[in-house]
Amino acid sequence: MAKTFLLLGALAGAVGVALGAFGAHALRSRLTPEMLAVFETGVRYQMYHALALVALAAIEPRMGGYLVATAGWSFAVGILLFSGSLYVLALTGATAFGIVTPFGGLAFLVGWAALAIAAI
Repeated sequence: MAKTFLLLGALAGAVGVALGAFGAHALRSRLTPEMLAVFETGVRYQMYHALALVALAAIEPRMGGYLVATAGWSFAVGILLFSGSLYVLALTGATAFGIVTPFGGLAFLVGWAALAIAAI
């Protein structure tokens, strides 16, 4: 599981850096300030949770267990749902994707709660 979370974290981090640069350079003149802020929020949360996945990869061999796995998979799902829906919203203006965002936020919360319980 550690290698899986390391791979997911590394890929999410690389994509996050690329999307951050894309937002800063290519989108600044094309999006409204509000939609650029939405895009940047997606990048920020993706990077936070990419780092969390890398940290989980480091602690998984010592802690292991289903709670650590739950945390990692929840972070990965959260990145896809939360950040992904914000990217779609910012780039297309399709507000229908806004309904997905809270489920991604919930996945992040589940991941952090699982990690906290694992620590106890």
